Amino acid sequence: MNPDSLIMRPVTGRAELDLFCRLPYVLNDELDDDLASGRRRPEWMWMALRGDRLVARLAWWAPRAGEPPALLDILDLDDAAPGPASLDAGLRLFETASAAVLPEGVRPPEYNAFIPPRWRDDAETRRAVENRMAVLERAGARPLVERLRLEWRPGAPIAAQNGRLDFRPVAGREEMVALMTLVLDGTLDAHSRADLARMPAERAAAEHYDDELAHYRSPREWWRIATSPEGEPVGFVIPARNEYNPVIAYIGVVPAHRGNGYIDDLLAEGTRILAGQGVPRIRAATDVGNVPMARAFLRAGYEVIGRRIDMTWSEGGGQ
Repeated sequence: MNPDSLIMRPVTGRAELDLFCRLPYVLNDELDDDLASGRRRPEWMWMALRGDRLVARLAWWAPRAGEPPALLDILDLDDAAPGPASLDAGLRLFETASAAVLPEGVRPPEYNAFIPPRWRDDAETRRAVENRMAVLERAGARPLVERLRLEWRPGAPIAAQNGRLDFRPVAGREEMVALMTLVLDGTLDAHSRADLARMPAERAAAEHYDDELAHYRSPREWWRIATSPEGEPVGFVIPARNEYNPVIAYIGVVPAHRGNGYIDDLLAEGTRILAGQGVPRIRAATDVGNVPMARAFLRAGYEVIGRRIDMTWSEGGGQ
């Protein structure tokens, strides 16, 4: 074999996870379970090999078995060998794997990169992050948003109920979608704003509910509507469990009641519900640019554990 030749192929199965995981990443420990559950498939996990050296890798993920790829959440390069050749290998791998996995002419799934909280402060880390972004920019992707990844742990304080709001379970899908539609007015969330550029608010809310919230297997009884003393809905919080962690899945205040600090009451209620289940942690995320929401999480005892960069393609782009 020519040691300079680049071999690009998917893994043969779980037996090659050790090879695939030679490049370190925060998601490596989840890959075996993801394969067993069908959220990943071997044919979605590609490697670029030069001899027996792993020089680049990527993988797509789906939220449920049997569904098509929903995210490109792994793209790694061999940071010990930086430079144009490393970026070229990453681009060639993405193009080859995409042609084999993704339908022609369809927009590629969004890319998510999990990165350290202060990634810009360390030159080596910054270079690694920017190299991965550069690979996908050459493939037609553009940055959409940078998000904070947050975590609450037992022992952190939870604000006591102050009596300003009453909380009740959600009546059903219709009520939830109606409130989600309202909170999209003036949203600071980049994904929601991108959806609103393509579709009406009610459709965006319905798709969010049907594609994500409806699939949580944790009890719907945890979901809460907050009401004023007069019984008017003020907002909602959706504490849940995804396939990996307890999460604050969604939280919002309707426009007519913003500016009163109700987000703190909602977040405390959602945190209280999950903490009452004896969970070891609660995860959440919000856009860096959504300053009011980020501050609310910090006030509620959540700590920033990382960041996430999301990149997207235009319709029909990337191949």
